[in-house]
Amino acid sequence: MNTRSIVSAAVAATLLAGCGDSAANPATPTFDLPEGSTVMKLDPTEFTTEITNPYWPMTPGRRWTYKETNADGVESQAVVVVTNDTKVIANGVTGRVVRDTVTIDGQIVEDTFDWYAQDKAGNIWYLGEQTAEFDNGNLTSTGGSFEAGADGALPGIIVPADPQPGMKYRQEYYKGEAEDNGEVLSTSEMAEVPAGLYDEALLTKDTSGLEPDVLEYKLYAKGVGPVLILKASGGSGREELVSIDTAPDGTGTGPLGSP
Repeated sequence: MNTRSIVSAAVAATLLAGCGDSAANPATPTFDLPEGSTVMKLDPTEFTTEITNPYWPMTPGRRWTYKETNADGVESQAVVVVTNDTKVIANGVTGRVVRDTVTIDGQIVEDTFDWYAQDKAGNIWYLGEQTAEFDNGNLTSTGGSFEAGADGALPGIIVPADPQPGMKYRQEYYKGEAEDNGEVLSTSEMAEVPAGLYDEALLTKDTSGLEPDVLEYKLYAKGVGPVLILKASGGSGREELVSIDTAPDGTGTGPLGSP
């Protein structure tokens, strides 16, 4: 399915969600998911680093390789690896360490440790990141790094346990630095990328409280994870899954800049 078809489907799903008999749909459904800066008390004993949510299972060693093309036609490669490492986050929850490395023509431009955990209901929580940006091999910025429970930063949901259209949730909150939000649009979409054709995919709409003009659509395939990301506003671009495999032991555990 081409980019226009995916975006059109997303817009159509959004419109349909607001149509129909008002008696049959008396109110927008509500869900017990975090939103905005609302503080939710989390019990670390109810979380695990064994992430099995079908829309993004994070088995240690699993590796995804993506190709991204921006509005100027510049191509970059992102490699995401689930490591064997874990980290105790400031809020007491232990997270799985996932390495995300972006390169252009073989040179690292961004390198990140992301921290995730799954609660007993099956929601995947995002607990923060340690990120670094590089230019010609030189570290230029660590801006955007945050850790849930430190300096007012709050964790958020990346993938709900049982996604249903209408679900809204924060993905991360660190005032003035990271204020991203997600919304479930559909669980019956299709996406065709170099890695394959996927159906019954989860479609989300992702926005930012800091950049109100930015809008992305993301598609997650069952048993795989994110397969396609489309920037629909605030620029344009397409990030698509090229391959998924198992990385050698120790991949992604080196210091930032040297995965």
